[in-house]
Amino acid sequence: MKEELILKSYEIAKERYAALGIDTDKVLEQLQDFHLSMHCWQADDVKGFEVQAGALSGGIQSTGDFPGAARNIDELRQDVLKAKSLIPGTHRLNLHEIYGDFQGKVVDRDEVSVEHFQSWIDWGKEHDTKLDFNSTSFSHPKSGNLSLSNPDKGIRDFWIEHSKRCRDIANAMGEAQGDPCIMNLWVHDGCKDVSVNHALYRNLLNQSLDEIFAKEQPMMKDCIEGKVFGIGLESFTVGSHDFYTAYAAKNDKILTIDTGHYHPTESPADKVSAVLPFVKELMLHVSRPVRWDSDHVTIMDDPTQELFFEIVRAGALDRVHYGLDFFDGSINRIGAYVIGSRSAQKCMLRALLEPKELLAQYELAGEGFKVLGVMEEQKAMPWQAVYDMFCLKNNVPVGDAFIAEIDKYVAEVTSKR
Repeated sequence: MKEELILKSYEIAKERYAALGIDTDKVLEQLQDFHLSMHCWQADDVKGFEVQAGALSGGIQSTGDFPGAARNIDELRQDVLKAKSLIPGTHRLNLHEIYGDFQGKVVDRDEVSVEHFQSWIDWGKEHDTKLDFNSTSFSHPKSGNLSLSNPDKGIRDFWIEHSKRCRDIANAMGEAQGDPCIMNLWVHDGCKDVSVNHALYRNLLNQSLDEIFAKEQPMMKDCIEGKVFGIGLESFTVGSHDFYTAYAAKNDKILTIDTGHYHPTESPADKVSAVLPFVKELMLHVSRPVRWDSDHVTIMDDPTQELFFEIVRAGALDRVHYGLDFFDGSINRIGAYVIGSRSAQKCMLRALLEPKELLAQYELAGEGFKVLGVMEEQKAMPWQAVYDMFCLKNNVPVGDAFIAEIDKYVAEVTSKR
């Protein structure tokens, strides 16, 4: 798209939004400060780099076998950088523990340390990319159905040690980058069929978490993430939403809202204002569930848009961290990164462009039809011209021009793997 046309379209959009009291230049500044935490596991379908790696297990699943997946740490870094070059703004990278630089050595998960992530820390500095982190309880001989809630003390202690070491790594990342590393703890623990020891498992999980979080780590932030169910663990989830919401509120932890981890009739967006009075911050894992936690690529669908509207309406921009969490192996993986990231940005942009004060006034005055009328008209406002300007300012392809860039990358890089 020609620069002249982009600028002309933006000036028209700027005037139209100004009539509603919205400064689009200020909104562009806000969007520049909107940092996504891109998930490394989209590049290789959650395989990781452990020498002893097994099949993906633990209540999750990646589907598809599109050619060109990253096979090693260098290819994954290359793919992430390519994706970042097509996404406006400055973004973080979210690592799972299984993505350590193990140098061809067998390192069990209760042995992992900062040295296995030093090259990631150096890479992050070199490429102006701050890092976030996750412990990894799945795809391991000791994963089974229960990890931190396992009645077997030996297995439970193994995963406690793993989680403690992950917090050490996250803290080292935070110290090195001068910004706290956000570490998410999610375990798949649950039961396939009818079970009777729910209280036992949850008490054990509670005890394990207390032990894991006992050490103060000033340059990392702890997040805890619940779920409805996992594949093969459909009947009971130890770390349910109720469990983790209560634990986060009681223990001053960040609650993670994963948009794929709720019942299809629930609204993740509604959780934002429900829990913010009781927890200090929120972490988002944004994906697109199709009938179940299928981790499809994020798009501008209604649930995602509503999630970002709720954050802005709640005045919570400084209390929410934004991560992506889809792993679709059925399409070009760099394309998935770019589409998902840009879609999340567009949802945030539309939320920032909403005349929320006007809508709030109408609602409080009992003018319901005006609320609905303004909201419907907003859907047809020229927000896309503002996003095009955002892309132009960040020197990335505007519109669908990124598709040609990815085709070129396929021809020159991924097709040769």
